[in-house]
Amino acid sequence: MDNLISKHWHHLPADEVVDLLESNTAKGLDLFEVKHRFEYFGPNTITPGKGKGPLLRFLLQFHQPLIYILIVSGVITAGLREWVDSGVIFGVVLVNAIIGFIQEAKAVNALAALARTMTTEATVLRQGEKKRISATELVVGDIVFLQGGDKVPADMRLLQVRELQVDESALTGESLPVAKTGGQLAHDTVLADRGNMAYASTLATYGQGMGIVIATGDHTEVGRISQLISTTKELETPLTRKIAHFSNILLYAILALAAVTVLVGLVRGQTLFDMFMAAVALAVGAIPEGLPAAVTVTLAIGVSRMAKRNAIIRKLPAVETLGSTTVICTDKTGTLTENQMTVKAIVAGGIRYEVSGGGYNPAGGGIRRQDQAGDGAASPALAECLRAGALCNDSVLAEKEGVWQVHGDPTEGALLVSALKGGHEPARLLAETPRIDAIPFESDYQYMATLHEAGGGRPCTIYLKGAAEALLPKCDFSLAADGSSRVALAADDIARRIEELTSAGQRVLAFARKELPENGRGVTHEDVAAGLTFIGLQGMIDPPREAAVSAVKICQAAGVAVKMITGDHPLTAAAIARQVGLAGAAGTGKVPVLTGRELAGLTDSQLIDAAENTAVFARATPEQKLRLVEALQARGHVVAMTGDGVNDAPALKRADIGVAMGITGTEVAKEAADMVLTDDNFSSIEAAVEEGRGVFDNLTKFIVWTLPTNLGEGLVILVAIFLGVTLPILPVQILWINMTTAGFLGLMLAFEPKEPGIMQRPPRNPATPILTRTLSFRIVLVGGLLLIAAFGLFEWELATGASVVRARTVAVNVFVVIELFYLFNCRSLSKSISQLGLLTNMWAFGGAAAMLLLQILYTYLPVMNRLFQSEPIGLVAWGKIVAAGLLTYIIVEVEKILWQRSARH
Repeated sequence: MDNLISKHWHHLPADEVVDLLESNTAKGLDLFEVKHRFEYFGPNTITPGKGKGPLLRFLLQFHQPLIYILIVSGVITAGLREWVDSGVIFGVVLVNAIIGFIQEAKAVNALAALARTMTTEATVLRQGEKKRISATELVVGDIVFLQGGDKVPADMRLLQVRELQVDESALTGESLPVAKTGGQLAHDTVLADRGNMAYASTLATYGQGMGIVIATGDHTEVGRISQLISTTKELETPLTRKIAHFSNILLYAILALAAVTVLVGLVRGQTLFDMFMAAVALAVGAIPEGLPAAVTVTLAIGVSRMAKRNAIIRKLPAVETLGSTTVICTDKTGTLTENQMTVKAIVAGGIRYEVSGGGYNPAGGGIRRQDQAGDGAASPALAECLRAGALCNDSVLAEKEGVWQVHGDPTEGALLVSALKGGHEPARLLAETPRIDAIPFESDYQYMATLHEAGGGRPCTIYLKGAAEALLPKCDFSLAADGSSRVALAADDIARRIEELTSAGQRVLAFARKELPENGRGVTHEDVAAGLTFIGLQGMIDPPREAAVSAVKICQAAGVAVKMITGDHPLTAAAIARQVGLAGAAGTGKVPVLTGRELAGLTDSQLIDAAENTAVFARATPEQKLRLVEALQARGHVVAMTGDGVNDAPALKRADIGVAMGITGTEVAKEAADMVLTDDNFSSIEAAVEEGRGVFDNLTKFIVWTLPTNLGEGLVILVAIFLGVTLPILPVQILWINMTTAGFLGLMLAFEPKEPGIMQRPPRNPATPILTRTLSFRIVLVGGLLLIAAFGLFEWELATGASVVRARTVAVNVFVVIELFYLFNCRSLSKSISQLGLLTNMWAFGGAAAMLLLQILYTYLPVMNRLFQSEPIGLVAWGKIVAAGLLTYIIVEVEKILWQRSARH
């Protein structure tokens, strides 16, 4: 049976499909054959992926180069019986691991969500009997019956259909239910156009059908998407990549310097014990122990800020990634658009009308003539066109908790809304002209007709709606502008009007009517075969969100390219692209669109060029969405992918950041995404990008603030070793400095507000290092000042008769106080505190006060003196320490001014 899995079933005749699968449309499969196939193919479920368990995720927190150095340092100090030092080191390692474990995003549940989408029941024919069974029991070759409301239980080749329509939006992106057929299709027909196929997890919305199962479980289209998700490699974020690279460089540098330290000390005749302790001091001094926790907390604060702006972060690094985003690949349906069909244009009585507003809320717009700024609702011909759309209709529009919803077909819902905008209440119209009979829509006829009584012995009226090509040949006249008289049918003018609407990406429905003598026999196809009067046209589209238009402009102004990747029709995609102003889609000219069929013929190098230079991609398959994301990443882009359907999940997972819609999004998309928008609004993405840039700025500020400390500590140890003098600071004191200042000073930068103009600058080049040449110079400058101040005051204290313990206490306080003053330098990397506003971040003042209190305890509390080998110091020493801090602050502010002047020139 394996050779059957990859067959192009849509290309084969129905009877050949049945023969190939050795089934029977009259009686289905027998029980023995079902058992044999079930054992061969397995249950109709998607194989869940293996996730990382809690223990493994916790252990992986220790899988970092710098953590390895700390662990080794802790082991060495324990071996040397320096229990306090060892305990502090292991405590730092454990705290970092716990924070990382708690904050790490939950394991990806996309595969489980996909499996849940297939838990349903199916009506199947077996041994000549129809029976209802669990969809998990279906096998290839089963004959399955569908009707409106059923979830399609497996991939099926349709054999018989009766007005069957299937909602495939979650799989293909098509915004309207698709009418199905049983005929044979061309070999290269793309998935979205395979009208003779029904796919697992889609929904039958109307009609009936019978099909034969051609794939189950992992072999279905949705199962194949599951495999794409499970085999899609998740990327590191730009920041984690840079930090990993920095960590590796630092690892080798620390090991080399530690080895040199030991060798130099031994050559100078110092003991191996002292040199090991010096090497440990150098290692713990050079490692920014607070960096992992600071990154995590800063990202978590970003998460909180984004939640207030309708963006829920599922994976912490996504916060920072948004700030580096260079391309947003957005789905169309439900993302840029309302996901609510809306009538935008009406042609009646030879006049075109424009309909304003979007969505199903009838209060959100009105109707005006295209050629004048006036209300067009008073036109009799327009009124008749709206009446026809409301009466020839099986759907219901209802308001629930302030939200308007359509129960039935979205197209019919749009017609009800347009009638209400024109002042015609559907329920009242139906009460005035009750329905007597109806001809339901059939794909063979391409129209629907309803018969209504007029009362008072007047003739009954038949209203029809359907495809223009189906109705116009049956029309002899057109309704005149006065709504009562008839004129000759102007077929050429109507064709021109249809072309105008379809070129704008609108779906066009034609409306007609015919009067019949009052009778009790109802309406038949023969009654409407000729003699109709053409009433008008209504053009509808799933309109763009108003907020999406401005959000796209803001993104483009910020240097973020926006590209549409949709499974919808090329004309519709181009129309929406024009309206939202995507790159290359400005004005009214033709929008360049690449279709899935065209993409399939491109080589990898051609695809990379196409992805870079094209803004709109239509009829894209899940694999092509994935390839497009990868092609953009190959050009060095940081890619955000938005979407809401099952078909978006693999690309959401592969993108640097996946963004799912919270209201209309499928569970599959939400579980695969890094971020979920609670309001399904594209403008929330722009807000998230803004917040992401703020987070990246604050992380950079923390790194620029913390690295001079590590540099200064390392330099102090190295200089002491090379000069053969006593170490000014000990390993346990270095850990005290690093962990307390990181928590009480550095983390206050995470609360720094966004700087003005953050969305007027281009995105960071992913290849650009975190630290520019200017910032690197500042780090070296402050590190050098720390070395001079700490080492100088340490030696000064010794020269004036102070003990080594007291001198070390002074050195430790020098580091802390200079870091405190430098914190206010780092509130902005380019602006002075006066430009930023002294009181815009009160957290910094709170942290500074708490840090000073801790240092007082460190210096004067006896238990702290014993643990950290400190000793009380006098006011004169404090004066020198504060002077060093103030001088450092002034020097850095002067360096900022000089840098700004050189940048302007």
